[in-house]
Amino acid sequence: MGFKRLLASLGAGGASVETVLTEVNVVPGGVVQGEVRIQGGSVDQEIEGLSVGLQARVEVEGNDQETKQNIEFTKVRLGGAFELKAQAVHAVPFGLEIPWETPVTMIDGQQLRGMNIGVTTELEIARAIDSSDLDPINVHPLPSQQALLDAFVRIGFRFKSADMERGHIRGTRQKLPFYQEIEFHPPQQYRGLNQVELSFVADDREMDVVLEMDKKPGLFSEGSDTFRSFVVGHHDFQGTDWSAYLHQWLSEVGSKRNWF
Repeated sequence: MGFKRLLASLGAGGASVETVLTEVNVVPGGVVQGEVRIQGGSVDQEIEGLSVGLQARVEVEGNDQETKQNIEFTKVRLGGAFELKAQAVHAVPFGLEIPWETPVTMIDGQQLRGMNIGVTTELEIARAIDSSDLDPINVHPLPSQQALLDAFVRIGFRFKSADMERGHIRGTRQKLPFYQEIEFHPPQQYRGLNQVELSFVADDREMDVVLEMDKKPGLFSEGSDTFRSFVVGHHDFQGTDWSAYLHQWLSEVGSKRNWF
């Protein structure tokens, strides 16, 4: 399975670049593999550098407004400088590691609206840089993440939306400059809730799971029990009934606040 995109020529008679992804479906901690193919133009050219990276389109808040920003959150240089002969084809294979914190873009085979993550290609030639458009990848949940997502569905929550926000979640292992929030509509039994927001911050062994209740107006004041953070291991998550865990937390807060 491949994904192809052709960059604009780098000047009259210049080289062009095509990036081909071997497989667009990946998981956090995995590897996206592919090949960069540089097609020589009508003249010899000095290629000063070639790199591939991962980029996300992230929400940035500031000055009472929200904007979108492209953030490159990993980058790998592919080899050194070389001379590209006229009409020659230079192919460079690559394997780009997917950081464990990378947000998911797919749930149960469905694309999450607004989740734009993909591979960028950058060619440096004669002191000029040409960057490709995004070659999208599909980031699927890890089994441990899927277990939490399934638990929400089992107790009646419905997926609402997802976004990526620049900033850090305090008290987590976060290293990337942004994080993901997955939002769910509550079922009728949790009628005091507007939504619940879920964030994963993973590394190679475990992940911080961050939950936050979003109340309906006037039902309760802000309190620490509307926020919960806990650690889930990638290899021992199956030992917990996550549906029961979530229901117990929601019920405890609801009974204290008298909104169930």
